[in-house]
Order: sequence, then structure tokens, then C-alpha cells
Amino acid sequence: MPAANEPPPAFATDAVLYSFRRCPYAMRARMALAVSGADPELREVVLRHKPAAMLEAGSKATVPLLLLADGRVLEESLEVMDWCLSVSDPLGWLNARQDATLCELLQVNDGPFKAAVDRYKYPQRSGRDRDDEAARAGVERLASLESALNSDYLAGASPGFFDAALFPFVRQFAAVDDIWFDALPLPNVRAWRKRLLVHPLFTTVMRKLVPWAPQSDPVRFRESLLA
Repeated sequence: MPAANEPPPAFATDAVLYSFRRCPYAMRARMALAVSGADPELREVVLRHKPAAMLEAGSKATVPLLLLADGRVLEESLEVMDWCLSVSDPLGWLNARQDATLCELLQVNDGPFKAAVDRYKYPQRSGRDRDDEAARAGVERLASLESALNSDYLAGASPGFFDAALFPFVRQFAAVDDIWFDALPLPNVRAWRKRLLVHPLFTTVMRKLVPWAPQSDPVRFRESLLA
């Protein structure tokens, strides 16, 4: 990952990113933005108290929300990732972007796996104290990821686009019950998760920030990587 104090590439500096530290969609977007060298103004929000400016700017009231200098509004995390890497991709993350196997993993992750994670993490939404069926469904959906991890990361010896795109959701699933997750017969996934938890790609985009308010001094994204 490019050092945070290196001069960024030719990105417009008046872009604005609304983000929430613990949102997995925002995590994947921030990792791609960090790799690309983009430097929007970063506005950390609290999802229980979404600022009016964010609600007015986007139609979905979700993060990440990236407002570009040319007036475009990017409201999907993968859209943010593809955009910033199309401008600058120093680590070649887009080289594997069309890999059929990895794209299928991403579809499973964002579809049935994410649905299982939500049911498992929030069983009270369906009137339960615990949802073991959702937990089993999540484990079943991880089988293809287990098979795909033939090296340290999905792209080889270092993290790539698909590692960043999938990891935040596996992290979310595992965090419900770390002890249970670490006993699962998924050695490749468990080792991959542990490597990414301490990798600078992840740790630098997870630093805590004071939530944004209209009167706040602007915080640049690259500055936040050094906080």
C-alpha cells in the first residue's frame, strides 16, 4: 500500500466521502481508496444520527457515499472501489477484477453470505435469541472461499481487490463468536482472516475518528491514515 505521506496521484481534492468505521461496505471502499492514493475529505458519521448533508446528498442514506468533484454521486461500495482504482491502481488490484471464480465468490459474499451474517448477528430481528441455522448457512457459504485460498491471499502473496471486498464481511461473521469461529474446519479462511486483521491495509483504515459535524474542521482521508 502506498505510504500515506507520499504525494497522491491526480485526484480532485474536493471530493467528499461519508463513511462509518465499522460498516463492512465502507471498510472495503476505504481500503481501495487507501491503495489508490485518493484523498477526499472524510466525514465519519454515526449511522443512528445521520447528518442532514449526507441524507440530502445521497438517495440511499447508506455508507460509503462518495461525492465527486464533477457532481457524480457513488453510493455502492464496489462502485467506489472500481472508480478510485480506475484512476490509480499502483498495486494492480484491477488485474484480477474479471476473474470468474473470484467474481462468483464476491456474488456469494454480497448475497447469501451477507444475508446469513445479518440473521446470525441480529437474531432478535426475527424474534430469536440465537439463529444457529443462519450460522450454519454462513459456514456453508464459506466453503468456496476456503477452496479458493491456495495462497496467503486470494490474489497471491499480498492482498488484492477481492481480499478487501470479502474480508470485512468474514470479519463481521467471526466477531459474533470468535471462539466458535476459530474452531471451524476452515483453516485457510481462519488463517486468512487473522493475517488481514493485523495487515496495514486494514489497520490504517480502522483508526477511530471524531464524528463529523457541519462545523467540524475538514479531515483529509490520507491524513486519517496517520491518525
